[in-house]
Amino acid sequence: MKLLVVNGVNLNLTGRREKGLYGGESLESINRELAAYAEKRGHTADFFQSNLEGELCTRIQEAEGKYDGIVLNAGAYTHYSIALRDAIAAVSVPVVEVHMTNVHAREEFRRTSVLTPVCRGEILGFGKKSYLLAMESFFL
Repeated sequence: MKLLVVNGVNLNLTGRREKGLYGGESLESINRELAAYAEKRGHTADFFQSNLEGELCTRIQEAEGKYDGIVLNAGAYTHYSIALRDAIAAVSVPVVEVHMTNVHAREEFRRTSVLTPVCRGEILGFGKKSYLLAMESFFL
């Protein structure tokens, strides 16, 4: 199985921003752990991060026929990006939405996701382990 892990806006700052919420580990370090996790189970994972909405949409569109699943942490785009929602809906590749924090226990505006209705599922609140759980959902 081949997975694509897509991280959106500001996630490149993971490990440097709001450490109380996101921890002190960099996105690169988390990605290495995810790659090892997939490999140990006989699968592969590729990684992409962008702060640009259109680049995220393009990468999701390009996943068609190349990946068996997408793990997506869209960051703040989760709450208002109809463009990302439409990109997810346009491809047959299943997407699992991920958040490191429990967005339902945070600010009111974070409690709504425009992406969830077109995703296979949503995993949140487990820090970097949210990614591992999302990956595992494809391996079941």
